[in-house]
This record gives sequence, structure tokens and C-alpha cells, in this order.
Amino acid sequence: MEKALTNLLNQPLIMRIRRNHGLEHATIHMLSAKYPHTPIAGRADARGFFILGRLPTDAVAESAKEAASRLRAGEGHLAIHPNCGTNFLTAAVLAGLASFATLLGGRTNRARDRLERLPLAILATVLALIIARPIGSAAQRHVTTSADIGGLRIGEIRRLRGGRTTVHRVHTQG
Repeated sequence: MEKALTNLLNQPLIMRIRRNHGLEHATIHMLSAKYPHTPIAGRADARGFFILGRLPTDAVAESAKEAASRLRAGEGHLAIHPNCGTNFLTAAVLAGLASFATLLGGRTNRARDRLERLPLAILATVLALIIARPIGSAAQRHVTTSADIGGLRIGEIRRLRGGRTTVHRVHTQG
């Protein structure tokens, strides 16, 4: 099973998405340091990634290049981001399963019995949320991102929209 997962994650298309995802996170780390009070989000795909936030195009370009350079220099931690959707999904799944499991049990399935188990469900959900953070980071590290960007290079960077939310498209090559 582990070998099958490794083979799947190393398929060219999936590896390219994982590399772009890691580079997207590293770019967001760079931008967040330069613009600490600016909300920034991103989304990666096989051709590159999007950066959402009111940011100048030259700052996105500089940050993407710096991110690639720092990842190549061994700063793999930059490929992991605390606000990644992987973390949110992990937290939601674990919290949902924890509360479902505690509310499902019992001798009967009456509303009163479920209400009596509510404190246990809340405790189980809180514990699930606590363990979700390291599990989500591990999932990023081993499944959804790659800090090894290989021969990935920054290509064209285009500003797609202005206004309240600016979207930049960062194309990658290699």
C-alpha cells in the first residue's frame, strides 16, 4: 500500500502539482513577510499557481523567485503553510468523525442520551482539532506538497484582475 501511494505521488502530473503547491506556499511566506497585514491566499495546479491578495505584480514575481531559490537552498519548511486547505480538511474530517463517533454510541439513540453525550462529543472534537494540526502538516509534507521543486522555473506572471481582490497567475515551467 505504501509503495502504491509513493508511485501515485511520483506520477509526473501529481508531482508537478505538489511542486507548484510547495512553491505557492513558499511564495506566500515571502509575501506575508513583506506585507504582514495583507490577506493572501493561493491555489496550485499543474501549470503553476494563483496568488490572491492586493499585491503589486513585481512583489509577486520577486517573492516567487526568492521562494524558489530558498527551497533549492534546502529551506523545505517553506513548502508547509499553517493556512493550507490540507490543514482545514484534516481538522474538519477529524472533528466530524470524533463528534459523530461519540454521539452515535450508547444503549439507545434517544435525543436525551445524545444530549447527555454532548460534553463527550465536545471534548472529542477539541482533541481532534488539537491533533489535526500536526497531522495536517504531515499530510502537506508527505502528500500534498513537495519542497523538492526539481527543475521547476518561474515563467510568466500575469495580473488577472484588480479591484478589491487582485489575482496573479504564476506560470511555472520544467
